[in-house]
Amino acid sequence: MVLNNIEKLIEKYENGETTLNEEAQLKHYFSQETVAPHLEMYKPMFNYFLLNKQEQFTKNVPLKTKKTFNYKWISVAAVAVLMLGFYLNSNVLNTNDCNELGTYCEPEQALNEVSKQLAMISNHFNKGTQSVNYLNTFEKGAATLGYLNEVENTTNIIFKK
Repeated sequence: MVLNNIEKLIEKYENGETTLNEEAQLKHYFSQETVAPHLEMYKPMFNYFLLNKQEQFTKNVPLKTKKTFNYKWISVAAVAVLMLGFYLNSNVLNTNDCNELGTYCEPEQALNEVSKQLAMISNHFNKGTQSVNYLNTFEKGAATLGYLNEVENTTNIIFKK
């Protein structure tokens, strides 16, 4: 009868429906030397709960906290100062002459300069392509070698038979 009661309590315990008194009964049953063989697997768990209940925390807990300096506000202030500096600097530069930054105030002048630069780049690219033209000759020679390999393969077939 006691074993039946323990099995019902274990089932309730696994479902999370036991009361504190029922858990105490389970702990008492599994702390004994003799336990039913099919319930042996629960014995280490309930013995652990009994031993864990006796443990105590012995270290000192400091109640006063150390005052730490919050460095976040320094970084926020530094970013604000930098942003203000960039804003003021950009306003000063906008009022000055356009040629200070290497830009052109007149669109026609800028177009002429871009046209010169693109012509120079095109000239350099054309020189590079002239030096690579010999690759076409190489491709023709490789194609001729391919034909010679085919002729050699056919002659090998003829003479082997």
